[in-house]
Amino acid sequence: MQPRDSISSTCSGTWNPGPTRVAWLLAMTACAATVEAGPVVQVGTNVPAAQRISIADVDHAAWDALLRKHVDDRGNVAYGTWKSSRDDTEQLDQYLASLSFADANLPAPRAAQLAFWINAYNALTIKGILREYPTSSIRNHTARLYGYNIWKDLQLLVGGTPISLEQIEHQRLRLLGEPRIHFAIVCASRSCPRLLSEAYQASKLEQQLKANTIHFFAQPGNFRYDVGDRRFHLSSILKWFADDFGENQATRLRQVAPYLPTRAAYDAAVADAVRISYQPYSWDLNDQSAAR
Repeated sequence: MQPRDSISSTCSGTWNPGPTRVAWLLAMTACAATVEAGPVVQVGTNVPAAQRISIADVDHAAWDALLRKHVDDRGNVAYGTWKSSRDDTEQLDQYLASLSFADANLPAPRAAQLAFWINAYNALTIKGILREYPTSSIRNHTARLYGYNIWKDLQLLVGGTPISLEQIEHQRLRLLGEPRIHFAIVCASRSCPRLLSEAYQASKLEQQLKANTIHFFAQPGNFRYDVGDRRFHLSSILKWFADDFGENQATRLRQVAPYLPTRAAYDAAVADAVRISYQPYSWDLNDQSAAR
């Protein structure tokens, strides 16, 4: 762990403001910004430019093996077992270091970019949870004002540049124009989509995204159709990222219609013949031990 900035004695309250209140206010403003920034946790390695490769050439086999070992078919993770295995925690670190060799500025097919950043997001999230485990929720580690925020302060070096979970999601994945990323990236919570027990691969990305999207809408906590009330009860993900699915309700419903679990739901979505409500979101950890 390395602090983003050093915190001076001003922040501790021991600094004497002296004769000028303006100087004191300026110092305290700077201090507040420093404290809010929180400590950065940086993983990966700083790879010289000459050794960097295209995202398309990164091998995700090690990540695939770890997922197959520690993730069940419901997407729950054996965090305790994983953390207790020195070999597997080191394998995760080595995989994250391998992602550091990628140069996002080199040409790569869109499918390879999507697979890379989805895997990077999910692997970095697992790293962050294992660092804190045992814990009951990722939200225990998302300070809004002061201290560590896993979504902002946990950063992976990619091509010599640190990138956070928040930046991977909003500045990389969402800009690729594939709304189904929201059913692939996993925030280690019960209401997230399931974490696939295999790595995403460019060669079968469409199949993987389709399968996980269908699985997502098949879960009652993510989708329910009240026929009598003509109402869809949707995951809050569809509210938070509504714009990624279209500019209005009709467009958004047509976007998700092919993945809905029944013909009646499909027809209602295509016709835009329903009202929308959003379901509560569970931030409980997707922990295998808690799911038993």
